[in-house]
Amino acid sequence: MMHVSADVREDTTRPRADKISVKDLDFYYGDFQALTGITVGIKERGVTAFIGPSGCGKSTFLRCFNRMNDLIPGTKVDGTILVDGEDIYAPGVDPVDLRRRVGMIFQQPNPFPMSIYDNVAFGPRLHGVTKKPELDEIVERSLERANLWKEVKEILPRGGLTLSGGQQQRLCIARVLAVEPDIMLMDEPCSAIDPTSVQKIEDLMDELKDRITIIIVTHNMQQAARVSDETAFFLQEKTGQPAEMVEFGRTAEIFTSPKDRRTEDYITGRFG
Repeated sequence: MMHVSADVREDTTRPRADKISVKDLDFYYGDFQALTGITVGIKERGVTAFIGPSGCGKSTFLRCFNRMNDLIPGTKVDGTILVDGEDIYAPGVDPVDLRRRVGMIFQQPNPFPMSIYDNVAFGPRLHGVTKKPELDEIVERSLERANLWKEVKEILPRGGLTLSGGQQQRLCIARVLAVEPDIMLMDEPCSAIDPTSVQKIEDLMDELKDRITIIIVTHNMQQAARVSDETAFFLQEKTGQPAEMVEFGRTAEIFTSPKDRRTEDYITGRFG
């Protein structure tokens, strides 16, 4: 049976506005409806965790925020997603620009097959930064913010793929930070790395959340309790049915006094 400590973070910060507003969202893979009726507001400058069993639409919902699902043929979104009040699925929205503002970290670290320096400089160059002193400053600042600078400052010409798994994941975070995103999506970013690196990435989220809105998908209940300010619980009741967001609220309340029995059953390990 899974037990989660009640020692979860308390949100004592000032009231925060919604960075992302979702209303009546349904999502389809072809004829299959994967998500139904999701309405939620994601607060600015904090960490929100998505939890729930495998296959319940957490990652699908996460990828709606930067339109990564657009790359899958046959997908369809009904409903509204606003980022800073802008409908990101409205005609004329540039998905490439959206993905600069809404960066993504994947489950498996995915450095480009180029140097550590060029991995971080890739985005700024793509957006028109060409002067080396400016690129040098961006690379150093981004690696520092990703808690990686001290480990790689002497080996910047070395290939990014030569780093350890945990270092590669932090390199990918630095690559995202280099283009100054407003939102960072993290899809199980710690599931493929060692415990020491997990701690470093959790510390990194805590440092970044005062400036960036972070959303993390995780199967680790302890991690969700440690790092997040708010938590959403997703569930697919039966195979073949669309998943729903069962409950959303402050992490302290979700883990200590959930309103829905299904949330309590999942958190305490009765299923999932």
